[in-house]
Amino acid sequence: MSETAESPRPSDPAEGLNVVILAGGISHERDVSLRSGRRAADALTARGHRITVLDADAALLPTLTALNPDVVWPVLHGAIGEDGALLTLLETTGIPVVGPEGSAAALAWSKPTAKELVRRAGYATPRSASLSRETFRDLGANNVLLGVIQSLGTPLVVKPAHGGSAQGVSIVTDADQLPRAMVDAYTYADVALIEQRITGTELGVTVVNTGSGSAALPAIEIVPREGVYSFEARYNAGETLFYAPARVDDTIAAVAAETAVAIHELLGLRQLSRIDLIVDDEGIVWFLEANTLPGLTETSLVPQAIIAGQRDLGEVYEAILRAAQ
Repeated sequence: MSETAESPRPSDPAEGLNVVILAGGISHERDVSLRSGRRAADALTARGHRITVLDADAALLPTLTALNPDVVWPVLHGAIGEDGALLTLLETTGIPVVGPEGSAAALAWSKPTAKELVRRAGYATPRSASLSRETFRDLGANNVLLGVIQSLGTPLVVKPAHGGSAQGVSIVTDADQLPRAMVDAYTYADVALIEQRITGTELGVTVVNTGSGSAALPAIEIVPREGVYSFEARYNAGETLFYAPARVDDTIAAVAAETAVAIHELLGLRQLSRIDLIVDDEGIVWFLEANTLPGLTETSLVPQAIIAGQRDLGEVYEAILRAAQ
């Protein structure tokens, strides 16, 4: 399925870029992806670019060949966009693509792998354990969970090892809540990540590289009304308070920015990412996860960070596209 108002034609810099935005897919985050795609398309159309929005289906590759775009921007959330497979396939077309190379995306897509890479680089990340569904079942759920509790204690955060938008994420304050949390995580992935819960100020830091090096935009502070930044809190207006820029002192803001940029580059995320951090009461900045194709909806953190930096959405999106060429 595609949305376009014009027939494909060669790109003329004076007339703007010929851009394909990939949105939709079949993941649990399809609706979010479609909203991201529409918002990006609107912002870029206002800048004079020719935008076609495509779904990722069986007609994708021949349609790309026919359109011959200057740049492809995937805003496909979930496995179809973020596990690296599609990005690797797009690389074979020779068309410039916004986002990391497929191999880098695959590493960041695995939250346990990304955490281990970040930990080895010397950055703080909560202690954790990863359990596959098979391990959980074959070694006896009760024994496995007892070992987890003895090692990590409580409170805990349990989440799918892959995926985004906080789907399947649970906060565990008591050991009795852990079995249910594991089941919820396994609904979305075959591996669950269990990590110590760090309390403090939650930050989303957008990192962009428009050709002159990676730079962090103002950090966004996230304060969910119900205490947990759930799927509903992310995408329903009014469910979360956002402070842009975050209400942290200049020293913490600088450390968060430096940490986000370093992790962005460590993971090879190229033009755009969102790095999720939390600052504890002692001022330690902890890495939680990296988002390789972050959301661009009206409640997403990337647009808020661009606006907080007193920049125009379309201008920044255009710069990202040109950097990918």
